[in-house]
Order: sequence, then structure tokens, then C-alpha cells
Amino acid sequence: MIKSLQGIGMTSRRTRERMIKRLSEQGIRNNKVLDVMVDTPRHIFMDEALASRAYEDTALPIGYNQTISQPYIVAKMTELLLEKSGTLHKVLEVGTGCGYQTALLAQLVDHVYTVERILPLQQKAKDRLWTLKLKNVSYLHSDGGWGWPEHAPFDGILVACAPPEIPDMLLQQLAIGGVMVIPVGRAGNQALQRVTRTDSGYELEQLEPVSFVPFLSGKG
Repeated sequence: MIKSLQGIGMTSRRTRERMIKRLSEQGIRNNKVLDVMVDTPRHIFMDEALASRAYEDTALPIGYNQTISQPYIVAKMTELLLEKSGTLHKVLEVGTGCGYQTALLAQLVDHVYTVERILPLQQKAKDRLWTLKLKNVSYLHSDGGWGWPEHAPFDGILVACAPPEIPDMLLQQLAIGGVMVIPVGRAGNQALQRVTRTDSGYELEQLEPVSFVPFLSGKG
């Protein structure tokens, strides 16, 4: 791995290992998730000026009024997605952002279909994933609320922005037995939810309070 990916000082593997220890102490139990996170250089997904803060447990700006979620939330959402689903063949990600969550999913599932409304963010994410040689990802520049119906149904859906309520189009694109992890609510009153589609409908679990950027319509 070239040096910029490997990291030095505050971006080194040792710093990532400290992050993993902290995540374990915060209750993340899925070893596959932890292993992928220790191997994935989070610092390359943000501007160089912020790279030294990449492994702090905080959300950081990535431009265009968007953020990269704190490591705990990324780990928790990934763990919740994997927990009830066994093997995930097709996962829809709504909100590519900087591509960090995409990179983790690409190492844990067969194929990721990721949708982003802000084209420059998506282009940067694509370049970063290509650098990491992660090629099992398809990209769509679109309104995330529409999902990606051409490739539905999905075994898993992970949403990285908060709508006031779950978009019906996304529910329809979930396979029977599939799981969606999504923050829901308005600013200051959001909660992480997990939806499981059953033969007869949808089971909803209300999880912990979170703070995400709002789910916006249209393309940026």
C-alpha cells in the first residue's frame, strides 16, 4: 500500500487500532466490521487539512454542507445491517458522500449500489474507491428518495441522511427478509431505525438518537 494510504502519525494504522479499541468499548461487536475498519484508511476520504482528525469519534465536514459520520455511527449502522441479514448480495446505499461507508460495505457484501445527489462528491468518492481497488460498486447520480429501482430488490439498504419519514419508494425496493438502516426525523429529533421486510409487511425497530444531515430531494 502506498504511503498516503497507509498513513503516518495521526493517520497511521496504530491510530486506526486505537479507534477500533474505542469502538469495541462503545459496544461494536461484529469482528468483520472492526477488521474492515482497521484496514480502511479513513483519512483519504477527507481534505488533507482534516486528515489528522480522521480517527477522532466525531463527524467532520466534507464540503457541500455534508459530513462524514463519526466512526461509531458508521460502525453501528454497518453492524445493524449485517446483524439480521446473513449474506448480503445487493446493498443500496443512499448518500455516497465521501465514499467511506461505501468502501466499508464494498468489503462486506457482494455488490454495492450507491446513489448521490451531489455529483462532485460522487466523483471524488469514485476516485477514492478506485484507488483502494474496490470495483464491486455501481454509482448513480440521482435523488436518493427514488432509490435505484432497476436493480431492486435489495437485501440491504443503508441511508446516510435523515428524512422526516421513511420514503415509500425505498421500502418497496427492499427484498423479503431484507433490512434497511435509516435515520429518521427532523434536526434535533432524529432516531436510528431498522426496518425488516417480512412476507406480511414491515417490522420497525426504534434504536438510538442520532444527528444526520437532512434528506434532500433533487440533484445538486
